[in-house]
Amino acid sequence: MFRRRHSEPVQELNTSSTADISFMLLIFFLVTSSMDTDKGIMRQLPPLPDDKQQPMDVKQDHVMIIRLDAKDNLSLDGTLLSDIQLTEELKHRIEADRLEHVISIETCRETSYEAYFHVQNAVVRAYGSLRDARARQLCGKPYSRCSADEREDVDHYYPQRISEAPPKQKEGGGQ
Repeated sequence: MFRRRHSEPVQELNTSSTADISFMLLIFFLVTSSMDTDKGIMRQLPPLPDDKQQPMDVKQDHVMIIRLDAKDNLSLDGTLLSDIQLTEELKHRIEADRLEHVISIETCRETSYEAYFHVQNAVVRAYGSLRDARARQLCGKPYSRCSADEREDVDHYYPQRISEAPPKQKEGGGQ
């Protein structure tokens, strides 16, 4: 009377390779895509002031004023220079006045980022060159191969003293 139904087995999908395929696709997209990396200026911020810290008095003769105007003209103490000339001039002045010098960087709001970074690179090149020469003299190897203690000694010999003033409006524009 009652008939028994024959149930046919349902064919299952073979999903064993889907994990492999998705993993391969993930690897493919990670390898072929490019990740944008932000580049920045490596600077160590000064420590927070404490009650014991006294403000540093700097004589005006020891301040090297680098100015970038709205037209990206670069000058050091009023003399127009290229960024390569700036590096060389900074090296001579830092060497002559290594413990009391201050580099002051002043820009206009209209100064381009490219010109600003060229100046920053020129300053970094000057310190890097001096520190590398000192490391070779002191340790017999380049600064990049020195240990942390050796680098600290070299950094103490040529301390970075950089002051950046807030950007100014164009000449005659007033701020």
